[in-house]
Amino acid sequence: MPDSPLAPPDLPAGEHGAEQPEEGYRGPARLTVAGAEHPVEVDLRGHFQPIDGKYHWYGRIAADSGLAELLRGKRAKGALRTPYGESEGELADPDLWHRYRITGTGRPPFPVDEEQGGAAPQSRAGGAGDGPG
Repeated sequence: MPDSPLAPPDLPAGEHGAEQPEEGYRGPARLTVAGAEHPVEVDLRGHFQPIDGKYHWYGRIAADSGLAELLRGKRAKGALRTPYGESEGELADPDLWHRYRITGTGRPPFPVDEEQGGAAPQSRAGGAGDGPG
């Protein structure tokens, strides 16, 4: 049965029934977790949350038998590296299709539009005299 109701959704970006995410990344990455590095495929996105002043990024890691064997369905902390950067995140329990969810705050491992408040704040050199006076 090719169209099983238990098959994970296979929709191109932007066809999820909602607007295209402001920022994101879909493609290869390297996940370092429990002292081991794994090549993985990820689908990531994120947004700036004005309530806490942080950028929240999140997504799914494609099913990977090596990762599943290592974590055995448990939560873990790890580092995710894409061609655009590396960020610390937390892996949550896998879904029915053995895809782990990963979440993080701060600068994400993909480019963001700084004009939309997407990037983590940059520290600035300066003193108390900076800003309106």
